[in-house]
Amino acid sequence: MLFGNRDKDDETVVAMLASALRRDIAFGLLPPDQKLKIEGLRQRYGGSNHSMRETLRLLSAEGLVEATTQRGFRVMSATQQDLEDILFMRLEVEKLGLSRSMENATVQWEGTVMAAFHALGHAQRQVQAAPDDVTALEWDDACCTVHKTLVVASRSPRLIDMAAKFYNQSRRFHLALLREGRIDFAVREARQKALCEAVLAGQTTRALALLEEEIRQDLGEQSI
Repeated sequence: MLFGNRDKDDETVVAMLASALRRDIAFGLLPPDQKLKIEGLRQRYGGSNHSMRETLRLLSAEGLVEATTQRGFRVMSATQQDLEDILFMRLEVEKLGLSRSMENATVQWEGTVMAAFHALGHAQRQVQAAPDDVTALEWDDACCTVHKTLVVASRSPRLIDMAAKFYNQSRRFHLALLREGRIDFAVREARQKALCEAVLAGQTTRALALLEEEIRQDLGEQSI
């Protein structure tokens, strides 16, 4: 039991550290290509050498951090090529996930979809009314929940995990658009309403087209 509890405590610490680093990578506080030194991170975020190293290994598996041979860790790059590749993967994975979810649709899942879009609408109104780091993070979390919900009924744990991985990789591009004031919320909200309605009506072709448009605009493809 003692060893079991310690393992569980270690996992909790790593989860908390990973959440903090994900947030700071997304907001650009840990910028692309920055070297990540264990001791400096410990002073900033806490934890032990072991827990911080495990955290960086976890984030490396998620594609947010790069482990370089004999040179430690660094924040993953954020080039135009990176953005285009993430966009490609999000489109492939999320469209497949939504298609399978709609094939497996249940009343319970449809209710979850409605609730996720409702929460997103509230978060979007909040971030427009009082834009700051708190409302931005809440908005991004609500966006993430919508995209997770759309694929969760696919019944493929690996697909769901992959969709979450590529969403996390896209967050810093997504939040940069918000910081730069390059999001048309009126257009965005109208598209999201149409997407929700298409999903609930079982209109797969329309839903997939709207999801693709949402993801492309989510990553600012108009500037590519």
